[in-house]
Amino acid sequence: MRFQTEAEAVTYIFRSMRKLRGQTRKYDELTRDVGPTRRLLMAHDLLAVPREYAVVTGSKGKGSTTVITSKLLQHLGHRVGTITSPHLVSWRERIRVNGRVIPEADFLRLLDTFADEIDAIEATLAGDKYFSPQGIFLAIALSWFTENDVNAAVLEVGRGGRFDDIAVVPNKLSLFTPIMLEHADYIGPTVERIAWHKAGIIKPYSYAYSVPQSLEVLNVLETEATSVGAEFNWIAERDMGLYVGSNDDGIQIDMGRYGVVTLSLLGRYQIPNATLAVIAAGNMHGRLRGVHHGSVEYIAAIRAGLSDVTWPGRCQKLQDAPAVYLDGAINDESANLLVQSLEGRLNAPVVSIIAVPNDKDYNGVYAALGKVSQTLILTETQRNPILHWLPEDEALAAARAYHGDVRYTKALDEAVEQAKALVGTAGTILIVGTQSIVADATALWGKSYEVI
Repeated sequence: MRFQTEAEAVTYIFRSMRKLRGQTRKYDELTRDVGPTRRLLMAHDLLAVPREYAVVTGSKGKGSTTVITSKLLQHLGHRVGTITSPHLVSWRERIRVNGRVIPEADFLRLLDTFADEIDAIEATLAGDKYFSPQGIFLAIALSWFTENDVNAAVLEVGRGGRFDDIAVVPNKLSLFTPIMLEHADYIGPTVERIAWHKAGIIKPYSYAYSVPQSLEVLNVLETEATSVGAEFNWIAERDMGLYVGSNDDGIQIDMGRYGVVTLSLLGRYQIPNATLAVIAAGNMHGRLRGVHHGSVEYIAAIRAGLSDVTWPGRCQKLQDAPAVYLDGAINDESANLLVQSLEGRLNAPVVSIIAVPNDKDYNGVYAALGKVSQTLILTETQRNPILHWLPEDEALAAARAYHGDVRYTKALDEAVEQAKALVGTAGTILIVGTQSIVADATALWGKSYEVI
């Protein structure tokens, strides 16, 4: 077989894209091309299998919405495939069936079956055109789904939608989490342009649901849906689940007909994601065989699914004594939502370990966590070589604008030991920042998420 390890496989998958390293990237509509992915999928007849698809896009919360929707469908009796990104430890985490990652042997085997076709397609690509790694992951996933009799799949796009390889699937359902200004260098300088990119996942004569959005975003989504004859539904604020309280199992939400349910995640910011997921699961389930929507069994399945969600690295508790929480906040809004979610759980002294790259809102994170912490420890990660960090003196100066006790410790394990010495067994440690530091913490605590 051509590939012996996951590392070899991933190196191959990114081979085509690697030729662009060092080049200035243009907007996605100028450089991204789903044609190679379509050719690969058609060559192996991967879109011919009857299957319900939902595609999820947005600026935040799309991974959570994907896994919550998938868990609900699983509890409704379906075989569910998911694609999410990014991953924490293994690239294979991006592909799951009923929450279980694709085994390495099968990942390598399936890539091997596609390699000759991938080589042939890559040979036709000139200039700045490349074979998207996401398209290759999609091919592996769809083949794996078929081998495992998956009848429903929930797929998270990358940064956009209209030019995203994930969106080539024939999804009858499109889901939109909050859309805001992001990735301006790749998908446009205005929120309207970004919404246009994301609206591209809507298929003709399909269904689309969105959480509350700005008027500018809603207009773009509705215009797109109308143009392709799709039914667009905006979930009003009054129809969102309501926060009731929290306990050791997660947060309690009033979900209307489902009563007060427990969502097994701590972040209050998950409430819109859970609300959207409940509606999404109902829409997909309606086109599949199973328990009736109006039955007691259906309500019980939704309640059970919400209480059975695992999504690591999102307001996740890693341990007790001292309590350690892990979260991927990289701006002021997400950091403040984290603090809000942990209200009543932050036992003093609190030490925050922060790793936010220089192109993210590090000031916002320093400000939010500085209000609840006795000490800030700034750190970084080498897991992702494309991330860049403020020089130590600049980072310290920035953080000291919001807190008097700020330290810099380059290695996460050393930062954790310092924090433990400061908080003892009674305090709280927060590890917050980019997804790569979340992955480092996951590895440091020896966590495995082969099944979620």
